[in-house]
Amino acid sequence: MKKVLFNYLLSGFFKMIFKVMLVFYCFGIILNLFEEIEFFKNLDVSLFMPISLTALFIPSLMIKMLPFIIFISSLWYLWNLRNNKDLLNLKVFGYSNFKIFFILAFTSFIFGWIVLFAVNPFTSTMVKYYEQTKAKYSRDIDHLVSINKNGLWTKENLKAGYRIIAADEIEDTFLKRITIFDLDEDYSLVQKIHSDLGEISNNNWILEKVSIMKFDNGIVSEEFKDTYSIYSKYDQKKINSLFRNFDTMSFLDLILNYRDLQNRGYDKTYLNQNLNSMLSLPFFLFMMTALASILTMNTLKKSNNFTYIVAGIIACVAVYYFKDLSLALGKTDRISLSLAAWIPVAVIGLFSSIGILQINEK
Repeated sequence: MKKVLFNYLLSGFFKMIFKVMLVFYCFGIILNLFEEIEFFKNLDVSLFMPISLTALFIPSLMIKMLPFIIFISSLWYLWNLRNNKDLLNLKVFGYSNFKIFFILAFTSFIFGWIVLFAVNPFTSTMVKYYEQTKAKYSRDIDHLVSINKNGLWTKENLKAGYRIIAADEIEDTFLKRITIFDLDEDYSLVQKIHSDLGEISNNNWILEKVSIMKFDNGIVSEEFKDTYSIYSKYDQKKINSLFRNFDTMSFLDLILNYRDLQNRGYDKTYLNQNLNSMLSLPFFLFMMTALASILTMNTLKKSNNFTYIVAGIIACVAVYYFKDLSLALGKTDRISLSLAAWIPVAVIGLFSSIGILQINEK
């Protein structure tokens, strides 16, 4: 019987997670689709383009919203168990409030690891394709950059075409192993520039050991120069900020390529912050389930549904802003960025531990 009840708890919980995630997913699709349609409104593309970009972007958004999805799912599921007298029935078969909480919280914890190792690699790849696809049509600087484990990729608009710059790594004021493609307005290759080293302290880059291949009506010519100067919208400061972007890297990429990413010039502080932020996800899900359990199991029977809903909304909003505050403090160097990822988990854990000790008394 206990095994049947255990399966009943888990299946009901996963069904609730699916329902809540579906609601978030639908809202995300609607909001993002309008944004993508607005982006393409003056371009000659079919409706398929904004729809496909939305499909690429939303899964990564769901991972970012996962703590709140788990919180609402836990809150709603435990609320239903309480209102349907299932909590009392479960107690008859030896399931205390604490045991029910721990089963759901530990399930959330394991679910977090599954997301990091099995789902996140796919969503980060989808974000990469999202950014690359949007870059082809964008004149917005935010969409002209892609950073991944292979290095830097940027696209700049020229007077009569486009320039794509790829580089393997950054060290101080230098980019290493640079390849530049100059394209005309029809995206035909005009010239290709390769350099072993480029000094980027300002917008006038000085390239060293340069090979220049020019393409003119099917005729290819090549020349070599010791130094060559080009203008770029990006200087050292902007490039360094780009190497703090990890949206297109999965948790596995960060772990397996940690040292290599540092050698390539990725900001170590932001690298650790992003890694710790991902690493804290399973623990965050555990604590959000604990918070939902406290609100449910410590709520007096006479409390009406309105009070219950308001308490849940306030808790959700408070956690959201507290997490943002913690990251803001980290970015202003008030606290370590790595520590900033764990502070919300620690504070919620401290608050929850007080309530968890009391739930068996209800």
